[in-house]
Amino acid sequence: MSSHQIHHPSDCVSNRYKIIYFIGEGGMQQVYYAEDLALKREVALKVPKNMSAEKRFKRSAVVSARVNHPNVAKTLDYLEDGGNLYLIEEFISGQDLKEGVIQKLQVVDPYLTAKIFHYLAKGIAASHRAGVIHRDLKPSNIMVSGSFNLTEIKITDFGIAKMAEEEISNAVKDGESTMSNSSTAVGALPYMAPEMIQESKRAGKTSDIWSLGAMMYELISGEKPFGIGWGSVLNILNAAPPSKPTYFDNQLQFQPLGNQLYELILLCLKKNPEERPTAEQLVQQCEKLCYPVVDRKEGIVDEYPRGDWGIIKSNDGRKIFFHLDSVYGEKPQLGSKVCFSEFPGSPYNRAHPVVLMQ
Repeated sequence: MSSHQIHHPSDCVSNRYKIIYFIGEGGMQQVYYAEDLALKREVALKVPKNMSAEKRFKRSAVVSARVNHPNVAKTLDYLEDGGNLYLIEEFISGQDLKEGVIQKLQVVDPYLTAKIFHYLAKGIAASHRAGVIHRDLKPSNIMVSGSFNLTEIKITDFGIAKMAEEEISNAVKDGESTMSNSSTAVGALPYMAPEMIQESKRAGKTSDIWSLGAMMYELISGEKPFGIGWGSVLNILNAAPPSKPTYFDNQLQFQPLGNQLYELILLCLKKNPEERPTAEQLVQQCEKLCYPVVDRKEGIVDEYPRGDWGIIKSNDGRKIFFHLDSVYGEKPQLGSKVCFSEFPGSPYNRAHPVVLMQ
């Protein structure tokens, strides 16, 4: 256990929240898995790492508590104890979008991307209706459960977004050296709207829409729309539309939905904030998308009897047929790990879509 941790297992905060284990930390806070002894439930306990973060912690907690929606992590409590401030959120058993999806799949197919897009748009719309702007939307602030089935998709860390905005603003203003030393700024930059880079106080609801579009482009293409690091700043400020991913143009089965998603993404990434859709409008557009919600499974490409089709051996040992027309992304090789949905077929069930795992 590292010495920098503020709490250790069995510590009890305010005689109510028993620390079970350390989950991790970001630029602004540490997060712990804890038990609410009063209500016998699991919670995420968040504590700021330094005094600069503490300044806005209470105000941010009050703001985030306004939002009540299935796609937003619920703020349950705020308290002060032993000289520290604490934010208590519902505990989401899973991983963030970066760890749980982006780092596990080479690229995300349009079906799964459409589901994530739809659910996040609903969560953002609920927060905007409550007058709450996130300001720091990025994959590490999206929690997902159920592996690739994504049984839960929730936006988190509304409570520290305003504080993150200040650190990001200072890093951008001070230049590349400061930017590279700020983990918060480095992680946020690829998803920052042009107006946030120019002047963070201009960040509004439309800045959240930009961030959503940037995340969705990364999912469906496997690349960040404007690059990474300090070098992406000029690209973001120019806001030249990112190129259409080639994967769904090369595979006709993915083309209709892929084109619809790309059009929505480009709307989100309009340089002029006034030209971007509202979150409510995005929800309405996502409701028109036709995407299946079918369980995802994992397996290994076990046979290639012919060049255009093969057999996946699923994790439960069964043989599943697939055709290269159903592959989104690069062609898997013998022994490649893949993620897929399964449909009835003979002599073997058929996999569609098939996506290469990292």
